[in-house]
Amino acid sequence: MKNIEAQIQSLIENAPDDGMTPQLMVTIAPVLRAIASKLRHPQYYIVQNLQERWVLTTLRNKTNPDMEKRVVYAFPRSQDAALFPSTAADPQAMAKPLPVIDILFQLVALEPVDSIVFFETSGTTDHTTEILRNDLQKMIAKRLQQHLPQRVPPDIA
Repeated sequence: MKNIEAQIQSLIENAPDDGMTPQLMVTIAPVLRAIASKLRHPQYYIVQNLQERWVLTTLRNKTNPDMEKRVVYAFPRSQDAALFPSTAADPQAMAKPLPVIDILFQLVALEPVDSIVFFETSGTTDHTTEILRNDLQKMIAKRLQQHLPQRVPPDIA
């Protein structure tokens, strides 16, 4: 997926030049690449409100209404997003295209979001891939532990 590589390079190049962030991006790039390679599209449409915040949908368990999760839907085409009930209900909501790497990277920091549900086939809601924020955070944390030097030398005592 050549487009994925260009997206990763863009993420690295646009990172704040603070001496550390670009290296962090390089370190976590394999995690983002691995997840993106399992998805069908290089970009998805995310429904946003007028403040350009992603629109969340709260899903409740039918048998246990106290169990709920907050998801963001990612669509392969803007037409798919426009036909979705929660989008159609809000005339001010707009679906905007975002590179898949940017979506995954932003998911890490989206506290109220539990997951992103990627609709993989245009015109149907049958084929989806769900990426859980906690799982993505754990994969990135593990990668950072393995590849970044410890801040405190182990023999300091």
